[in-house]
Amino acid sequence: MNASRFASHARALWRTERIVAELRLKRLLGNLGLQALAALATSCALLLFELAAYFALVQSWSAIASATMLGFVNLVVAGLLVLLALRRRAGRELTLANDVHREALAAFETELQHAETTAPATLRAALESAAIPLLLPLIPLVIRRLRRARAATPATDDL
Repeated sequence: MNASRFASHARALWRTERIVAELRLKRLLGNLGLQALAALATSCALLLFELAAYFALVQSWSAIASATMLGFVNLVVAGLLVLLALRRRAGRELTLANDVHREALAAFETELQHAETTAPATLRAALESAAIPLLLPLIPLVIRRLRRARAATPATDDL
């Protein structure tokens, strides 16, 4: 197992994960901002149009029928706006970042499989030898923390 290749694949995978997440977040925030702006402008316009339409419809229909008709029109317009927001395409950067991410993940998996087939015992021994010295000093800290938490919680035997 070549540790430097393994680490470089892990670094590339981490970077692509971060890039993909940032681009997805930017796209999501952009969509959300556009949808909020569209909702605000549409609601103002719809209120004015609805008021005018209500006054026009009340002259020929009853007030209830006029309000029902305008509510139905509002639902249709809202559905069209949602469909428009959902049909926005992903940017070229996100597509490219997803491709690079898939390639980095494939290279990382191949390197990991190669490492497992060539030296599974060595890899496990290396992980255990690194993990045990790190975990041993933490055990007393965890025990002290649990004792403090138990002492800090009040007894609820009176209930």
